[in-house]
Amino acid sequence: KEKESDTIKLHKTVFRPWGYYTCMNSGKGYLTKTICVLPHQKLSIQSHNHRSEHWVVLEGKALVIKGDKEYIVESGDSIDIPVQMKHSLQNPYSEELKIIEVQKGDYISEDDIIRYEDCYGRV
Repeated sequence: KEKESDTIKLHKTVFRPWGYYTCMNSGKGYLTKTICVLPHQKLSIQSHNHRSEHWVVLEGKALVIKGDKEYIVESGDSIDIPVQMKHSLQNPYSEELKIIEVQKGDYISEDDIIRYEDCYGRV
């Protein structure tokens, strides 16, 4: 990234401490990803100022924190995360969790993440 290499634009799978995501498609105002959360891992509690997210569970079971409520979302089910809603995607189970995420908004970028809590020290 710092060397402005094209690899950052072409490499579509990004590894994180909790698992990985792969960018599938993007266009004006949207981005789609597949996300894999490894067993007993979780994403930070976060929000976004410019995008909403729609998650569809493909495999496994998700614990979703949305505002001050918790939801169990199973394979075939989906959940919406509105703009500016505090949320977290978590996998407290022993199987991998795989979802499709659709981001919609006027600004789609990884720098539109406000972290409130993170077990990997990224706040």
